[in-house]
Amino acid sequence: MENTEEKEGSPTESGKLELLRQVATGIAAQFGSDCEVVVHDLSRHPDHSIVHIVNGHVSGRKVGDGASTVVLEQMESNDPEPKDHLCYLTKTPDGKILKSSTVYIRNGKGRVSAILSINYDISRLLMVEGALRELVTTQEPAQSEPEKIVNVNDLLEDLIQQSVALVGKPVALMNKDDKVRAIRFLNQNGAFLVTKSGDKIAKYFGISKYTLYSYIDTKQQEGKTV
Repeated sequence: MENTEEKEGSPTESGKLELLRQVATGIAAQFGSDCEVVVHDLSRHPDHSIVHIVNGHVSGRKVGDGASTVVLEQMESNDPEPKDHLCYLTKTPDGKILKSSTVYIRNGKGRVSAILSINYDISRLLMVEGALRELVTTQEPAQSEPEKIVNVNDLLEDLIQQSVALVGKPVALMNKDDKVRAIRFLNQNGAFLVTKSGDKIAKYFGISKYTLYSYIDTKQQEGKTV
């Protein structure tokens, strides 16, 4: 019997990406220049996952740019049934507050092959929140600090700083256990998906790449024996 399932890279998959481009353009046209809509192709390297973007000035991104935190998390976890993340707050590097939604698109085999992201700049609306409360209210509890939308090149630096903050001391004062803890955090949050991240992380923590990956292997082995 002929296999009629969709295959990655097939015309059907290409047609799906083209449909997402059309949908993205329509959404952005409906809501205006403050509404950024992004299509990520997960078959691409995370450094270049954006295949379509409308109103990229909102976050400063363009076609060919890398993945956001949300996309890296999906690539890292490879969750076969992720739940769409709707109406949450994000923040751009220049301080804009966005109301965002992330929709996971599956291929014929049920695997997530693309992501449609909608980011609406509500910075100006927040100044008149009383009159426009219904439009800017999110479905999640208020966050003390909105999530950041960053390019993949900036994401690694941000994750490294988070790992240092997690340990609570500068690298110069870290012992082996501190560095293992920091590197474990980086591994769990997709830092090693970034191109040449191993070199940068090893240099930052003052260790060799062999030591770096031995720290990761050590933690993975400990996780298996617990």
